Amino acid sequence: RRRLAPLNEDNGRFLLLAALIAAYLSAGATVFSALESPSEAAAQLRWNRTLHNFSRIFNISLPELRAFLRSYEAAMAAGIRVDALRPRWDFPGAFYFVGTVVSTIGFGMTTPATVAGKVFLIIYGLFGCAGTILFFNLFLERIISLLAFIMKACHERQLRRSGLLPPNFRRGPAMAGVGSLVGWKPSVYHVMLILGIFALTLSCCASAMYTAVEGWNYVDSLYYCFVTFSTIGFGDLVSSQNAAYQNQGLYRFGNFIFILMGVCCIYSLFNVISIVIKQVLNWVLKKLECSCCPKCHKSSARLGRRNAITPGARLRRHNISVDTDGQYDSDTEGRRLSGEMISMRELTASNKVSLAILQKQLSETANGYPRNVCINTRQNGFSAGVGALAIMNNRLAETSDSR
Repeated sequence: RRRLAPLNEDNGRFLLLAALIAAYLSAGATVFSALESPSEAAAQLRWNRTLHNFSRIFNISLPELRAFLRSYEAAMAAGIRVDALRPRWDFPGAFYFVGTVVSTIGFGMTTPATVAGKVFLIIYGLFGCAGTILFFNLFLERIISLLAFIMKACHERQLRRSGLLPPNFRRGPAMAGVGSLVGWKPSVYHVMLILGIFALTLSCCASAMYTAVEGWNYVDSLYYCFVTFSTIGFGDLVSSQNAAYQNQGLYRFGNFIFILMGVCCIYSLFNVISIVIKQVLNWVLKKLECSCCPKCHKSSARLGRRNAITPGARLRRHNISVDTDGQYDSDTEGRRLSGEMISMRELTASNKVSLAILQKQLSETANGYPRNVCINTRQNGFSAGVGALAIMNNRLAETSDSR
C-alpha cells in the first residue's frame, strides 16, 4: 500500500492561508451581522409602518403604491433622481465611468443600458483593467526604489553625523570598502510604515476636501476614501455627482488626482503587507511542523539554510546568498540587466520569496550595486515581465523542472 506523500511547503502554506481566510471571512460576517442586522430590521419596520400610514391617509391601495415604488426604483437604477444631478453620460461623466471600470473600483452608479454598450464594456474592460494593473505594478517598482534611495541617503547622513563616514564620501565603487554601508539593509517594515503613513495622510487630506465640498461628515469621507482607494467601490457614497460645484473644474481635477494616487498607494501597501503575511504563514508552518515525518524535517532543514526570515528571527550573517542549494530562486530568475528597479516578482507571491531576499534587493538598489545576471537556460522572452506575468512564468518553469 502506497503512503500518501506529505504536503510540501507551498501546498501547506496555500492550505493554511485558505483556512485563515475562511476564518477571517466567518469572523467578519459574524461581526457585521451583529452590528448591522438590528439596524436593518428596525429600518424595515419603520418603512412598513410608513407605507401603511401613507396608504391609509391618502386612500391608495398597497399594490398600487408598491407598483409606483418599483417604477421609482427602476428610475433610480437608470440614474434619475428627484434632485438635479450631473448628466451621467456626457464626456466628463463617461470619463469618470471608464476610470472606475479600468481601476476595478466599479461604483455602480452608472451602468450601460444598451446591448452595444454592454458588449463594448466587456472588450474595453479586458484590456483596460490589464493595462491599469500593469501601471500599478510599475508604480510599485518605482515607489519602492524611491523609498530605498531616500532611506539610504538618511542612513548616510546619520553616519556622517556620527563620524563613521568620511564627509567627502560619494556613492560608487568606493563604497564597497565601507563595512557599515555594506551590511546595511533598508527594512521592509520601514517601507510598509512609510507607505502606511503616506496612505493615511493622503486619505485625511482627501477627506477634508470631500467634507468641505460634498457636505459629508469626516467619518463618511474617510470611509469613502478607503472604499475607493482599495477599489472595493460599494457606491453608497460617490463623489462629484451633484449638478454643479463651486470651482467645479478644480474640484474634479483634485478628485481625479486623489483617487489615482490613493489607489496606487494602497495597492503598493497591500503588496508589501502580503510579504509580511507570508512570513507569518512560514512561521506558523514551522510551529506546526510534523514531528513524525522525516521528509518534513528534511524540507525544513533545507528551508532553514535558505534566506527566509520569520518573525522573531535575526539574520546571523551580512552576506546573503540567494543561490543556495544549487538552485536559483524564482525571485532572482531573469533579473533585468539595467539594475534600475526592483521587479514585481521580487515583491509579490513568487513561491520562494522571503523577507531577507527583499531586504537584500532593497539594499542593492539603495547602494547602487549592479544586479547579478542569473545564468539560467530556462529563461524565455517573458522572464523580464512584472506582476502576475512574471509570477506565472516562474511558476510554469518550476513546474516543468521539478514536478
